[in-house]
Amino acid sequence: MKKSPGEAALQKLKEKKLKLSVAESVTGGLLSHMITNVSGSSGQFKGGVVAYTDEIKKEILGIKTSTLKKYGAVSLKTAEEMAASIRKKFKSDIGVATTGIAGPAGGTKKNPVGTVYIAVCDGKKVSVKKLLLKGEREMIKKKAALAALTLLLRSIKAR
Repeated sequence: MKKSPGEAALQKLKEKKLKLSVAESVTGGLLSHMITNVSGSSGQFKGGVVAYTDEIKKEILGIKTSTLKKYGAVSLKTAEEMAASIRKKFKSDIGVATTGIAGPAGGTKKNPVGTVYIAVCDGKKVSVKKLLLKGEREMIKKKAALAALTLLLRSIKAR
């Protein structure tokens, strides 16, 4: 039977003796759910934060006000800062972040509904991926969480 993306990521983290933490916005806890749905995940998963508002992004994650003003909450720069911050705050080896617009409202010309940024920070580098996803709100969240696990897996394999 094929492993779920969460199982595959946790197996690679375990093989490399790495700890993970996540900062979620657009996925609203779904990424954490996909990870913790795997038995034994506490061996590699330290925890996460759902930082849905700019206020929480600033107060809990320490995202710079200047970043949010200049680039916006849905941006490559914000995703980078979120991933780096959660990694540092949770003292984990890898931090993963998701930010975006799941819709149906909230889209703009610059960031239409379905725009998602995913970042993975391992302390040496930050990998960021921009996605333009299609579908209803729940589908966009699911695709974003799966894409985050895929980027995480690639980052672990590249170590």
